[in-house]
Amino acid sequence: MQPLIGGIIAALIVLIGFNSFVIINPGQAGVLSILGKAQSGALLEGLHFKPPLISNVDVYDVTVQKFEVPAQSSTRDLQELSASFAINFRLDPVRIVDIRRKQGTLENVVSKIVAPQTQEAFKIAAALRTVEEAITKRSELKEDFDNALTARLEKYGIIVLDTSVVDLTFSPEFARAVEEKQIAEQRAQRAIYIAREAEQQAQADVNRAKGKAEAQRLLAETLKAQGGTLVLQKEAIEAWREGGAPMPKVLVIGGKEGAGAVPFLFNLGNVGDVVKQ
Repeated sequence: MQPLIGGIIAALIVLIGFNSFVIINPGQAGVLSILGKAQSGALLEGLHFKPPLISNVDVYDVTVQKFEVPAQSSTRDLQELSASFAINFRLDPVRIVDIRRKQGTLENVVSKIVAPQTQEAFKIAAALRTVEEAITKRSELKEDFDNALTARLEKYGIIVLDTSVVDLTFSPEFARAVEEKQIAEQRAQRAIYIAREAEQQAQADVNRAKGKAEAQRLLAETLKAQGGTLVLQKEAIEAWREGGAPMPKVLVIGGKEGAGAVPFLFNLGNVGDVVKQ
């Protein structure tokens, strides 16, 4: 009997010895409970002693956690706005005992703290702006949301590392209003373009008219200086140009004054008739 009793005692000693220590790995934090009561002071990574048989250690993952949380709110102009946020956070290892006492498990932390506070933070951020501003100034909406959420979760021992807006949607009524507004803006821009094009065309016509008037003025001055001889030369050239025949119908012959003399015009067709006769 003595060897048997000795073996049992030795086995109990070994069992008690193994249950007297706990190893907390990196990225973890533990809470020691004795007879069901959480003890102060978090167990950080390393080897820790715990009273055998009457104690228990709850181990928490304090690495980065990521959860996607939906939220809904009304904007300043009373439009419904829905969003979905991806939230990266971790539990504060130093405050893990308080989390254990008040919230329990990580699942409770997410469902009872993170999700409701996300909803409240989104309401605060959305109420500061209209639905159009929430869309056009999305980065500002996210900044206000981050500040509100960080302040709310910090008091629970939850550290917010980063957030991102996964989805942002608004009511069908507002979607139709946005579409109608875009169509109206496009029409307005088209009208502005047409008006500018007409204005440019009118200015071009004015410039052409001014150019033609200036050309006529210069021509009149030149004709006046030449004594009127250029008038007939000009008409002769225009008559030749407008004839359209391979061989000109009108022949221009300079007078005694040379190139500056009044041209003599006659019809080559008449010459042909004379030769036939």
